[in-house]
Amino acid sequence: MKILTANEIRLVESKCFEDYSSEAELMLKAGRACFKAMTEKYNMKNKSVLVFCGNGKNAGDGFVIARLLWAYGAYAKIVLCDKSPKIAEPLMYFNEAVSSGVEVLNYIDADTDCDFIVDCIFGIGFHGEARAPFDSVFEKVNSSAATVISVDTPSGSDATAGTVCKGCIKADFTIAISTLKYCHVLPPANAYCGETVTVSIGIPDDCYTESYAETIELSDVKACFTKRDKNANKGSFGRQLNICGSYKMFGAAVISTEAALKSGAGLVKLTIPESAYPLAASHLTQCIFNPVYSNDEGTFSANAKAGILSDVEWADSIVIGCGIGVNDDTGEIVEAVLKNAKSPIILDADGINCINRRISILKEVKVPIVLTPHPGEMSRLISEQVAEIQENRINTAKQFARENEVILVLKGANTVVTDGYSVFVNTAGNPGMAMGGSGDMLSGMAGAFIAQGVKPFEAAKAAVYLHSVCGDMAKNVCGEKGMLVSDMTEQLGALMSEIETD
Repeated sequence: MKILTANEIRLVESKCFEDYSSEAELMLKAGRACFKAMTEKYNMKNKSVLVFCGNGKNAGDGFVIARLLWAYGAYAKIVLCDKSPKIAEPLMYFNEAVSSGVEVLNYIDADTDCDFIVDCIFGIGFHGEARAPFDSVFEKVNSSAATVISVDTPSGSDATAGTVCKGCIKADFTIAISTLKYCHVLPPANAYCGETVTVSIGIPDDCYTESYAETIELSDVKACFTKRDKNANKGSFGRQLNICGSYKMFGAAVISTEAALKSGAGLVKLTIPESAYPLAASHLTQCIFNPVYSNDEGTFSANAKAGILSDVEWADSIVIGCGIGVNDDTGEIVEAVLKNAKSPIILDADGINCINRRISILKEVKVPIVLTPHPGEMSRLISEQVAEIQENRINTAKQFARENEVILVLKGANTVVTDGYSVFVNTAGNPGMAMGGSGDMLSGMAGAFIAQGVKPFEAAKAAVYLHSVCGDMAKNVCGEKGMLVSDMTEQLGALMSEIETD
């Protein structure tokens, strides 16, 4: 599903107006589609509904919705938040609603002790802060116990930046018109949307003329995997090398390796400091181990470089960084692997932290690299504040990936996956996944998919999506607060079988 900025959707609609439909026709279609979506979601017959409308074109959708709700059997009223409509198209639908018997109130007189509030105050044009009287309107809506339905975007959210103003309307249900907007997937605005659905208003495909951000879809993920050949052997499904773990963080290596095994890699080798080997071996039975020299900190020693590089020659994919720690020795190991690898690399966690002072090394690497930073690691990588990254997740990720010629997986709620040109956003998952070890699982999965022959960009997208599905499945069993990464990996094997296609 496409995700557009405010300017991008404006251009799409302008193209539609030029070639296919008048603005009034499209407004009517939008109102009808939103009415259908909200009445399918909620039983609104004989319920009190206030449709809050502003001064712009979003109000036109609201006037159509109010008239349709009234005819449907809801006690619908229009609430004008400022002035009466002046723009031709909204004014036409306002007059139709009034002629149909819909009552009109000023927001000051509106009693919000009602069942539903429909938010048609602002659309994609909102930015900055709410001026009077809209700040008071927002406060009135948010203080109501009514179920709030926002049309296109919650009023007070910036459709492009994903930011919100003070007092932004917090919706229970948001109906995105035509496509998702950035505010539906970027924090903090995505938390103000509630459940979000997208409705079509009949804009032809040829009006979408650019390359847009998209959501990761199950159909795209399924296309990466096929049923296994009856005569296959372990060599058919690739050799994955995990260079992970340390004495204090051996669990990261265990999680990444378990995830790789459950994701279908034929052979998985865990190269780990000898100080952590007994700990990891007590939890893993199916992988190959290569314990190598460790230093006094219990992390990889620089003296282990030769042994590690021989493993690099063996691998079809390499995961490096999970739990390895950050010091001169691990930095030397990471640089050596990056320079000598002949197979795609997943660079995660401390592997990323090890190159903070020398990002330029990424351009020296001769194989595809997938970086999987969380916002804190990204902050250290580019010397920007986490808040700035979170406010500009898509552009930050896209710019970094393009400049450094890598695939970037910027983790967090609605993870962004980009190669610097195409952008995909994951909308599955839940807050219960925000725990230590979750990223190690993701890296193991991505490495396993690459080892099996999936192209690195597609593997990254598939891993992000399926990782989140595992999180949602674990949530259903354990709840968000009680789930562990092991509960997620428990779901992985069966899930992989389900998504394989013939």
